[in-house]
Amino acid sequence: MVKVVIGGQIEKENIARLVRELGGDQIQVEIKSDLQAAADVKAGKADYYLGACHTGGGGALSMAMALLTRAKCAIVSMPGKPPQEAEIARAVAEGRVAFGFTGDHYEKAVTHIVREVLQAKG
Repeated sequence: MVKVVIGGQIEKENIARLVRELGGDQIQVEIKSDLQAAADVKAGKADYYLGACHTGGGGALSMAMALLTRAKCAIVSMPGKPPQEAEIARAVAEGRVAFGFTGDHYEKAVTHIVREVLQAKG
């Protein structure tokens, strides 16, 4: 079972719904505040953090970067730069556990992230 927490500033309900749809019984998802979501990953209570904001790397990831370090975080989309499957696959393979993206890219970002995370967890 992969545990995913949803932080960020926007689209939290939509992101959680999509993670549940894509992950089925292989993923457990919870919506939390940014601080609590990042703290859960740091404490090992959750495996991955997903968050969206208007820039992809501000409100989506700021708490995760503060608690988990930049080395564990990936900005997978920004305004005008949609998420790329290869970049997400590389980030998961590198051990990154927190992913930020823009709200308008959440469907594509979450689809790629869930696919890569499930493959990584085998």
